[in-house]
Amino acid sequence: MHRILRAAAAAAAGIATAPARRHRAPSWGAATARWFSVEREAMSYDVVIVGAGPAGLAAAIRLKQLCRAADTDLSVCVLEKGAEVGAHILSGNVFEPRALDELIPKWRQEDAPIRVPVSSDKFWMLTKNKAWTLPSPFDNKGNYVISLSQLVRWMSVKAEELGVEVYPGFAASEILYDENQIVAGVATNDVGIAKDGSKRETFQPGVELRGRIILLAEGCRGSLSEKIITNHKLRESGQGQHQTYALGIKEVWEIEEGKHKPGSVVHTVGWPLDMKTYGGSFLYHLDDRQLAIGLVVALNYRNPFLSPYDEFQKFKQHPAIRTLLEGGTVLQYGARTLNEGGFQSIPNPVFPGGAIIGCSAGFLNVPKIKGSHTAMKSALY
Repeated sequence: MHRILRAAAAAAAGIATAPARRHRAPSWGAATARWFSVEREAMSYDVVIVGAGPAGLAAAIRLKQLCRAADTDLSVCVLEKGAEVGAHILSGNVFEPRALDELIPKWRQEDAPIRVPVSSDKFWMLTKNKAWTLPSPFDNKGNYVISLSQLVRWMSVKAEELGVEVYPGFAASEILYDENQIVAGVATNDVGIAKDGSKRETFQPGVELRGRIILLAEGCRGSLSEKIITNHKLRESGQGQHQTYALGIKEVWEIEEGKHKPGSVVHTVGWPLDMKTYGGSFLYHLDDRQLAIGLVVALNYRNPFLSPYDEFQKFKQHPAIRTLLEGGTVLQYGARTLNEGGFQSIPNPVFPGGAIIGCSAGFLNVPKIKGSHTAMKSALY
């Protein structure tokens, strides 16, 4: 990571006003990329970051911190597909703060939305009607139960205070290459296109964001990251195995006051999943009577009729879970994919022109069920 940052710093002086040039298509074909076009508006930066999650924002903040320490400046922008920062962050989260301690050491004095320390940590084996308490394989002492979407909104404010430009509501959809087949930017979608492919009156071409360095922090199975991994054979060069995935379904409930235990953490295995299906569930008590509850199911399940959504509904009917939810109200719900391959599935994260960071590269510590601090660490180093 530092090698990439040094390259960006060395190139900073000559970036801004280079005219658009005709670019040769990459050898793998024009279907996977669009090269620069004078028909679209273009914006130039030293560093372009795709994704305003923990990794992308940590990278932006650290870049600006390094600039201040070196008495120089790099222009940095972060592109976020959500309508607002945090809109696509769905993870239930027990947060390990050591990466944030390194990035913003005084976060406790700066009103960070990290207020509920873990107060208890339980591990259950579920049968259809019973919950058996087992020794917990996790150590969450010193960790916090948080809303990750609130944390990245706070980090976005910190990034903007340092001079980072954050653009929510724009999805990067294409990779841009220069004449040497080096990644040189990304482009957003064209809008105002009819179903038959014709341009409506409201047509607006996408915008090119060019950068000396491109960091992809799209999260699990990011579309551009997957193209880069395939096109540049990053798994082969990094000797990484194929990645495996799970689907996580999550709801946030407001439960009755007497049932709420701020900081309580529960993980379960077993029912409703069978012995051939890898997965488990979580219950995290946040503040304000809120409870994050979810089920994770590995996507290599053998039963073709299994529905992770239906299994989640069954899980909520378990006697130990139903009594907790009765009288409560669902506030939010969503689903996301998770990397499950672990360390051996991480590809070479560096490609010509940039790097892949965070869950785009698979930096999830599966045994600990922790990904936020490892995503941030991959951006810091």
